[in-house]
Amino acid sequence: MDEQRIVNVGVQVLPLTEDALPIVDRAIAAIAASGLRYEVGPLETVIEGPFEQALAAAKAAHLACIEAGVPHVVTIIKIADGAAGGHTIDEKTAKYRA
Repeated sequence: MDEQRIVNVGVQVLPLTEDALPIVDRAIAAIAASGLRYEVGPLETVIEGPFEQALAAAKAAHLACIEAGVPHVVTIIKIADGAAGGHTIDEKTAKYRA
């Protein structure tokens, strides 16, 4: 399998704290620091890139919450992949954005 195949990884961090939005902002900043393409949605952020790099960005988002001092965080990760490579965010959403 091609190690550079493009995958989409959906990441939803759920910091279990009263004021979660600043923590979520830190998680998104960690994803942005990866240099990979990403889109923030109302319920999750979708990362696009090579498999290992996309997973590393998701891990960085999770750890950013822990490093911010949150006592507990739940992170939900979804992976869209295929043996020949996945589809880009644009390919999946273009018909809805026209």
